[in-house]
Amino acid sequence: MTSTRLYTKGRVLGHKRAKRNSRPNTSLVQVEGVANKEEAQFYLGKRVAYVYRAKTEVRGSKVRVIWGRVTRPHGNIGVVKAKFRSNLPPHAFGASVRIMLYPSTI
Repeated sequence: MTSTRLYTKGRVLGHKRAKRNSRPNTSLVQVEGVANKEEAQFYLGKRVAYVYRAKTEVRGSKVRVIWGRVTRPHGNIGVVKAKFRSNLPPHAFGASVRIMLYPSTI
């Protein structure tokens, strides 16, 4: 039996920023396989999960998740902005995230 993956992969590019100021309350995420603004529209409102492993065990697991949501596209190459419940730490830059295919609008 094959399993069905309910998410697509993404990569954290960093925080939203200007030349000198960083805005850590919004993160930029490149969605795998998305190359323009029109394709990025599908992912607006979708949930994003940054999954990582911590050193200490809580409730029998070392795996932790920071949840967020895709808010809007950024630029013309398929990058999206996402807001997370707690700001992503800088060591998450370049890390993989899961963009869930729900809630669905189709």
